[in-house]
Amino acid sequence: MDILNYDRAAAVAYARKWAFGRNPKFYDFSKIGGDCTNFASQCIFAGAGVMNFTPTFGWYYKSVNDRTPSWTGVEYLYNFLTANDGAGPFAEEVSLDKLEIGDVVQLGKATGDFYHSPVVVGFRRGQILIAAHSYDAYNRPLSSYSYEKVRGIHILGVRK
Repeated sequence: MDILNYDRAAAVAYARKWAFGRNPKFYDFSKIGGDCTNFASQCIFAGAGVMNFTPTFGWYYKSVNDRTPSWTGVEYLYNFLTANDGAGPFAEEVSLDKLEIGDVVQLGKATGDFYHSPVVVGFRRGQILIAAHSYDAYNRPLSSYSYEKVRGIHILGVRK
């Protein structure tokens, strides 16, 4: 299986274009649990260009009714990216200081329940800047969020 580079600039360009809007090719989950991980998946796909069409445990979106849990679910996205040995993007959990643009941050409760998946779009004066949906944001400092746990997901590459 060929390993491709993850196009971080393309992921960030997508985030910039759609942070305050909705791409009509994707359903807007804002009113049914939140759109943050759907948006993160769209950004990752813009940088990866490859989906994984494995039923249930892959990572793909064809329609609102034909998608994997990992496309829209915080924990499912983490599980897919960090365990994927098939097609599509693959990643590792890292400390925040190892993140690059196009990576994902996940915010959680003290219990370990993670609930938000913003995308890293830049850095300013040592601060991580993110883009997100549900509460739409672009270039928002991560430090402006309230959370009890945080984890970084660094995308290592893409398998074709």
